[in-house]
Amino acid sequence: MAQDIIVDRFSRRFQANLVMEGVLVGAAVGVVITCYRFVLSHMEAFLRSVIVGSVNKMLGPFLGALLVAAAFCAIGYVVSKVVDWEKDTAGSGIPQIDAEVMGRLDMNWYRVLGAKFLEGSLVAASGLSMGREGPSVQLGGMVGKGVSRSFGKERGEERLLVTCGAAAGMSAAFHAPLTGILFAIEEIHREFNAPLVLSVMASTITADFVTSQVLGVAPVVRLALGADLPHGTYLLVCLMGVVMGFVGAAHNRGMFFCQERVFGRFSELPRWASYVVPFALSGVMAFVAPDLLCGGDAIIEKLVEPEGLALTSVLLLLLGKYFFTTVCFSAGVPGGTLLPMVVMGGLFGLGFGDVCLLLGLINANQLLNFVVLGIAGSFAAVVRAPVTAVVLSYELTGSLDALLSVSLVSILAYVVANFTKTDPFYEHLLGKLVGVTIDDQDVNETSSRLLHSYHVAAGSMAEGKKVAEVPWPNGSLVVNITRADHSLIPKGSVELMALDEILVVMNEDTEFDTDLIIKTLCKGGVTG
Repeated sequence: MAQDIIVDRFSRRFQANLVMEGVLVGAAVGVVITCYRFVLSHMEAFLRSVIVGSVNKMLGPFLGALLVAAAFCAIGYVVSKVVDWEKDTAGSGIPQIDAEVMGRLDMNWYRVLGAKFLEGSLVAASGLSMGREGPSVQLGGMVGKGVSRSFGKERGEERLLVTCGAAAGMSAAFHAPLTGILFAIEEIHREFNAPLVLSVMASTITADFVTSQVLGVAPVVRLALGADLPHGTYLLVCLMGVVMGFVGAAHNRGMFFCQERVFGRFSELPRWASYVVPFALSGVMAFVAPDLLCGGDAIIEKLVEPEGLALTSVLLLLLGKYFFTTVCFSAGVPGGTLLPMVVMGGLFGLGFGDVCLLLGLINANQLLNFVVLGIAGSFAAVVRAPVTAVVLSYELTGSLDALLSVSLVSILAYVVANFTKTDPFYEHLLGKLVGVTIDDQDVNETSSRLLHSYHVAAGSMAEGKKVAEVPWPNGSLVVNITRADHSLIPKGSVELMALDEILVVMNEDTEFDTDLIIKTLCKGGVTG
């Protein structure tokens, strides 16, 4: 029986089924995200032409701001009621997908799909500083779940299709299929195996193809590098990587503080009480600083021609965008933070480049390189996904010339941000969502004992079992469990979950056999 299962899992037919399922999910996600982006772009165009343009001319900035702020508050009330109806749509949606893959959340796919689509459209029409990428990931994941339920797939394969859908959503939102693949592996599933890669690749490529047929092939952010950075400037590149690590950590700490310490005081009040703040603020921003509205498309247009932005303008845009995005995110409004984060990273990179230009360290035609470095460094430090950051930068520029500099910045930003002991952005949100308790435990390595870390994959033999129930090999001991970037004491009653990272101490003389057995226990399976 076991031999039949192994043959089936590695047969040509099995591999073909994975690809076909991935194509099916990708095509469905492509249709949904194309419609979503189409609606959002028209909503944003209506916002800028009618509200910012016509209302300003008719009533003036003061009365216009009051009227629009009141109208946006009414929209915010409607959005809050939709979120009350389907609570799993609050926020960006990426932590919910992580929890779904972990097995800690079982979302109602069609309710989430409809509610998130409506909420995202209303948020875009109100100009809040939220992106489309997080909602696209959740919409894609729910499409994958819907396909799985339609074909009666088992829970293990359903998780795989949810991951495929989420990756396809990222691909269609950014027009970046490779980024979608790496994001699924590095951020969502956290496991590299053939079934996952086959399905995800089929999904992301298909979704990008469907979306590009309607919306064109140009990426959301297109940055064409005009010149390469000479190796003599790589000390500046390394310095920027270090600085971006601290900036990314500050970004996360500021948003977490505002969410938990400021808007946390609204927790006993109805949801609309917290939503009214960012919606009213957006009405004011529409007349005071319209460039800060929505995800940041207006700022991206300026970043494409960086020479036209003065350093003071860059700093004001950066501070304004961070403040507006933090308020919107902290209130729990449905919407993503990836595009605003990319925009802020580009602004910081441009500011860093402007300072270097003033000091005579670089040329003006190299400013765009620092914009790209800022985006990569921000992604690596905030999300802690350095490989995805490098691939995203490649897909935004369409060039491998900046690969070395982008990789340096991403690695340094990632390492420095980790040294600050600041939680990764989505790991922190996931920890709050699944209710992880923090219990730090230090582990000391001795000369005769070795430490190995493993990820508990979805569908593995260890998943769902208590620590005491897993047949660990002799001479090994689980000394720490990391869940959503928080450490848990591995008591025998603790239940292991998908995406957990376990730290195991083992004897040096039996390392090979012990490592092989634990890898087998933690290895995932499509069928679960």
